[in-house]
Amino acid sequence: MRPLQTCLLGALLVSLTVGHQTEAQEQSDSSTTSSRTLRPVIRGTQYAVSSMKLQATEAAVRILEAGGNAFDAAVAGQAVLALVNPESNGFGADAVVLVYDAREKKVHSINAEGTAPRLATIDWYNKNNGGRIPSSDGLLSASLPAVIDAWYIMLDRWGTMTFAQVLERAIDVAENGYPIGEGLSRAIAGSKKIQKYPSTMKVYFPNGRAPQPGELFRNPDSARMLRKLVDAEKAATGKGRREALRAARDRFYKGDIARTMGDFSEKNGGLYRYEDFAGYTAKVETPVSTTYRGYEVYKNTSSSQGPAELFMLNILEGYDLKTMGHNSPEYIHASAEALKLAFADREQLGDTDFVRIPFKGLLSKTYAAERRRLIDSNKVSLEIRPGNPERFMKTTDPAGRVRGASVGEADYSEGDTSYIAVVDKDRNMVSFEPSLHSGFGTGVVMADLGFIFNCRGDYYSLTPGEPRSLEPGKRPRSTLQSTLVMKDGRPWMITGSPGGDDQIPRTVQTLLNMVDFGMNVQQAIEAPRWSTRSFASSVFPHRMSDPGHLSVESRVPEAVQKALLAKGHKLQASGAWSLGSNAAIVLDPKTGVLSAGADPRVEAYAWAR
Repeated sequence: MRPLQTCLLGALLVSLTVGHQTEAQEQSDSSTTSSRTLRPVIRGTQYAVSSMKLQATEAAVRILEAGGNAFDAAVAGQAVLALVNPESNGFGADAVVLVYDAREKKVHSINAEGTAPRLATIDWYNKNNGGRIPSSDGLLSASLPAVIDAWYIMLDRWGTMTFAQVLERAIDVAENGYPIGEGLSRAIAGSKKIQKYPSTMKVYFPNGRAPQPGELFRNPDSARMLRKLVDAEKAATGKGRREALRAARDRFYKGDIARTMGDFSEKNGGLYRYEDFAGYTAKVETPVSTTYRGYEVYKNTSSSQGPAELFMLNILEGYDLKTMGHNSPEYIHASAEALKLAFADREQLGDTDFVRIPFKGLLSKTYAAERRRLIDSNKVSLEIRPGNPERFMKTTDPAGRVRGASVGEADYSEGDTSYIAVVDKDRNMVSFEPSLHSGFGTGVVMADLGFIFNCRGDYYSLTPGEPRSLEPGKRPRSTLQSTLVMKDGRPWMITGSPGGDDQIPRTVQTLLNMVDFGMNVQQAIEAPRWSTRSFASSVFPHRMSDPGHLSVESRVPEAVQKALLAKGHKLQASGAWSLGSNAAIVLDPKTGVLSAGADPRVEAYAWAR
């Protein structure tokens, strides 16, 4: 067994590599597809992990080295990620997960989106809150914490370890602390939202000030909460592993933790009550997929924007992107216009317990061809243009046409989300995306539990009859989305990216960079990116505020930028390394080698053995 210190030394060497190569890379020629990378591809044959933080990657590696599988490791890694990346995810997070079960040879989707409280109705918000859902602030924007149930599902259905084993590292980090970095220190100090709530100040301003870089940051309240799960599991050990896991899960959703959350919510103006937690369950669903140039791309089905990436890929498959050239004006224009059309159809997505989504039409290649014909190669589109996918279905589908998407003032979801990817020796794969939705979620630490609820509740619409209209017990249509790709019936890649509404542009560019342009995983992640906001935002009130907007990283050549302006794009040149935070793992089916990539734009780290 390789000592864990070797992993940490490797991470340090990667960091040094970034420091030594950055200046040289920025001074290189203006090519957008340089073979050089700021970080190396991390390769191995036994396992691979890539996440948004070193400590989370290290926690997952510990489990794999101890004999656990990818599902055990993903839970351990995300539990630590919740503590070291708390502005973006946490124990109050929601999540979407894609998994590949190597034994079944099958892909599954875990829908761990929270549900609206029973008291939350359109009428209530109209009568009591001026017909608005608060944007990313306070318990009226909250959504139920679902990530703990995702843990339970993975351990119960596919895992091999106990809560005590997989949470050991997280409890240690919460109790004894970790050296806080510059990014989190700035985020805490700069968040006016969290400074409004006494329970949050207690956790994040323990000495009356924000913790400084290099100081040990502890969260003893979260440690006690996690120990309660472990204690419940131990008390039920005599009933067998499955019942013991269930006891830990139920203490959170049906026991004293749930009662604490319900009581605190009621006393502080929230709508959640104990019954909402007691009645909650995450769901294992069948994912949706499409083929793209011989690859099968899977996305989460329900309550997710993920399927919109499939709509976009179907449209782009009709272009010869390789001949266009990577990040050429023609390529970026076609890609951005395809995204707009896909996002216009994104408005039909929602919670499949409440909404009938016409997937057969939306995923039809013939429908994609019709949508492709709307793209003018020389002119930018400025309108929201949903299609009529029902015409491409054999039977009439009762799904309603999109209403409510319009142009006007809007907030866009920047997305304070995190990500972890794990592949084990048996080639089980976990693509796990947990989120608070916006920086520090609702901003409210729940009582003495040490964690904040996500604020996904501001994704609902207060217009009746829309796919995302608020209803008690309904899940919002989230921006969360994972990606899992198969090739010739075998697992090939998992990838994900924080970024709110911008998640799909990031993950699809990584995929296209590899499939169409032959890049390795690290090159694909580091290549210059584009982004747009020329679509209806996910955040209430769901409008498009900037028709024609297009942003490119400044590494995209000036000549390309001028050509995009000539097509009518409202172009913004962003920082050279500003658009994204990606992680990915690729499996070479011929050699069995795993290649892990991590985005140098953020503090992501990859490791493999």
